[in-house]
Amino acid sequence: MTSGSDFLQLDAAAVPADGKSDWLARRLRRAMADGRLTVGSRLPPTRVLAAELRVSRGVVAEAYRRLTEDGHVEGRRRGGTVVVATPPPPATTPTGPPPEPVGAFSGEPGNDVFDALRAAPARIDLTPGRPDLTAFPRTAWLRAERALLTGLSADELGYGDPRGTPQLRRAVANWLARTRGMRADPADILIVAGIAQALTLLHPVLRADGIDAVAVEDPGSLGTRQHLHHGGLATPPVPLDPDGIRIDALRATGARAVLLTPAHQFPMGMVTGGERRRELLRWARDGGLILEDDYDAEHRYDRPPVPALRSLLADDQVCYLGSVSKLLAPALRIGWMVPPRRHLAPLVDAKRFTDLGNAALPQLVLARLLESGTLERHLRLLRDRHRRRRDAMITALATHLPAATVHGTAAGLHLTITYDTPDIPDTALAATALTHGVKCHPLSWHRQLPGSPGLVLGYAASPAGVITEGVAALGRALRELT
Repeated sequence: MTSGSDFLQLDAAAVPADGKSDWLARRLRRAMADGRLTVGSRLPPTRVLAAELRVSRGVVAEAYRRLTEDGHVEGRRRGGTVVVATPPPPATTPTGPPPEPVGAFSGEPGNDVFDALRAAPARIDLTPGRPDLTAFPRTAWLRAERALLTGLSADELGYGDPRGTPQLRRAVANWLARTRGMRADPADILIVAGIAQALTLLHPVLRADGIDAVAVEDPGSLGTRQHLHHGGLATPPVPLDPDGIRIDALRATGARAVLLTPAHQFPMGMVTGGERRRELLRWARDGGLILEDDYDAEHRYDRPPVPALRSLLADDQVCYLGSVSKLLAPALRIGWMVPPRRHLAPLVDAKRFTDLGNAALPQLVLARLLESGTLERHLRLLRDRHRRRRDAMITALATHLPAATVHGTAAGLHLTITYDTPDIPDTALAATALTHGVKCHPLSWHRQLPGSPGLVLGYAASPAGVITEGVAALGRALRELT
């Protein structure tokens, strides 16, 4: 690592008389954007850089503070100040025809639509469901893993219980009691490879129970709907109102099961209200089964916690689904389900014959993080960071898309906007945004019923400055289409 005036070729003579911290922060951001400072790079100590640039140490500290607030750098005590996220490179004027948008923007989205969108090149990714992967607690994970391996017996490296390790099932039971208000016996918890696998395991179990359709919220998750279709289950859509899913419309479908996101509806963001929960209870008592997808309930900012439906309804009426994909990282592929007891044995069989159970070592590490309180501390850090990024997106939307209506800001990792220009399809807007270097989801992907066009925008994974730039590009894309 170089330092002082050699660092990034900074010249003490170029430091302006006023706005020194602004100047230094801009130079550092530019170096991150053009690749001179990559993720993992260490910045010089404040006293060293201040001495070389012949400025006060407070000037350098203030520049580092601004970069920290933007989410670009992070202080790591003895590790110094480290780059954890880089801003996008500056936009360039295209010299040829605009790139072809992802094909799914021109027609019904196929099963590979999310893979195709992830692979599409873009400077700024505002797709929903992406946690801040730069915040993954690597040090805590490694520490727990080393401690675990030191004391791990040889027998624990063999085949285990297909339901998951007893340690993680106990830790998850305690976590759900503390954070979701629900009591679950560890023996009734099944560890799975995320909510996607939970749904796959449920397909044959539901069909064996005479269920051939699972009603879904509309709008509701396209990915979830695709998983249910893949399992041969119909997905009759049920419209929403400000309190969540409409029970009269649910009854009208005739479906005996429904999949809900009651703590933070995807993608519109409302919470299923108290009276609506009582109506759901009456519907379930008539023989209905609720699949409760609690995909990001931990991430809340401006509202009190909402208990899980499973904590309020009888155990045999709710199949609870959760994971660490939005809390830690999707790559871990660790989730859990708490099914009705009548379905537990066939689900354990399905898990046994699918993969003999999840990998045990990551389960044991996660159990240590849950039991030590590390995960709760991590969650508090994420809430503060996500709140700032959400606020940046709301501010940018008010500036660049002032006519849009914003939905679902009180919790989660995304928000949704709708706009009153029905002659501009949201797929066209998303496709045009991609030509401007910004990825997002058109709201119509998540609809089966007619409704207002809109966009679903994730904010958790991008620093505030990147979010502002991305929303500005969305505004330009919309103006280009009008």
